Amino acid sequence: MDQRTELSEFLRSRRARLRPEDVGLPDTTTRRRVPGLRREELAQLAGVSTAYYTRLEQGHGESVSTAVLDAIARVLRLSPAERDHLGRLTRPARRRPGRAAARVQRVRPELQQLLDAMESVPAYVLGRRLDVIAWNRLGSALLGDFAAMPPEQRNMAWHVFLDPAAQELYVDWEGKAGDVVGMLRLDAGRDPDDPRLASLIGELSVKSEDFRRLWAAHGIQDKGHGTKRLHHAVVGALSLQYETLRPAGDTDQVLVTYHAEPGSTSAESLRLLASWAATESAAAPSERPAGRTAGRTAGRSARESSGSPAGPSAERPR
Repeated sequence: MDQRTELSEFLRSRRARLRPEDVGLPDTTTRRRVPGLRREELAQLAGVSTAYYTRLEQGHGESVSTAVLDAIARVLRLSPAERDHLGRLTRPARRRPGRAAARVQRVRPELQQLLDAMESVPAYVLGRRLDVIAWNRLGSALLGDFAAMPPEQRNMAWHVFLDPAAQELYVDWEGKAGDVVGMLRLDAGRDPDDPRLASLIGELSVKSEDFRRLWAAHGIQDKGHGTKRLHHAVVGALSLQYETLRPAGDTDQVLVTYHAEPGSTSAESLRLLASWAATESAAAPSERPAGRTAGRTAGRSARESSGSPAGPSAERPR
């Protein structure tokens, strides 16, 4: 990733999303050649000269002060993650070829034990470049059989953009895709010399028009918390809360967990999924149902055996 190009395109994209009235300026013209604030408007609001800001937007971020970056971030209304990304793009890159590729991503045995003990909570660990590097049984049942995937496909970005099942799983697929791209670009800013990350971005760019579109928008998103609505092949509709936790000892790793509101339909569906996953795990390979259709059949059997009605929770949310 070329740091100067990234800095230039990032600043232009953030400037383009603002209108004069967003920052308290009167829009005195009826037509603008380009959307968003003009460079001179942004420079004036940030308290720097137009020439200084223009040079920065052209990718020359050397020796820019923290105070100036803070002022520009304030005018552009950058999120904390975007502000951090801007700071990294203006710092001289320390070239360490092969460092990221050489480091094997592993979780501590104690963290894997914790994952396995969370039998009613789907959970997984993300490493660099959004690689899924650890998971528990229910996390695999919810999002996909990670153990059966080739290593290069055990990646959240690959899953969202190149696995056809993802568009069925995530009700708001566009929102999920935007978040994933934002997190991937944040990783690219942290380690611009990671060859595996460059290879992943290249593959996604070639194979997914949606990825190319979202990548060009220069969105930045840190891993956080919120609600995800899913349509699972086995148990149907789920509305789950997710939390992101950072285990001690490795700043590149995050633990992602999902849970349902107690007493909700989603909580019951999650319980059924846990029961189904336990049954699948205990079954011999030849006895396991194959494919998405078998998963739906197994889901119906689980609901029928528990007496749970196949009502709205078994239908895809609209």
